[in-house]
Amino acid sequence: MSYQEITTENELLELMAKSSHKPQVIFKHSTRCYISSSVLKNTKSCFEDPRADWYLLDLIAFRSLSNEIEKLLKVPHQSPQLIIIYNKMAVYNASHDQIDPAQIANNLELLKP
Repeated sequence: MSYQEITTENELLELMAKSSHKPQVIFKHSTRCYISSSVLKNTKSCFEDPRADWYLLDLIAFRSLSNEIEKLLKVPHQSPQLIIIYNKMAVYNASHDQIDPAQIANNLELLKP
């Protein structure tokens, strides 16, 4: 599984800036939630898709970053949650059992330059 962990607001702002050139994907994960762990396991193959940069946010350790994401992108907090960011906007988001690898791939395909 290939992803970077988000631990600071500066990292969040950097990925937002990078979204102008390449889709950025954030998976918001609660380490205390069985459903979140299950969804993460079922989608980990997506994290190898080179069409995007992939990030994992540990909601237990960094809840304030989730709040900042909600404020910046106008996407209500969910857990687990996957958000695709392109041109500094949330272009796709899903939570719980709606996080589907096929839908993620389809959305990344639509963002090809």
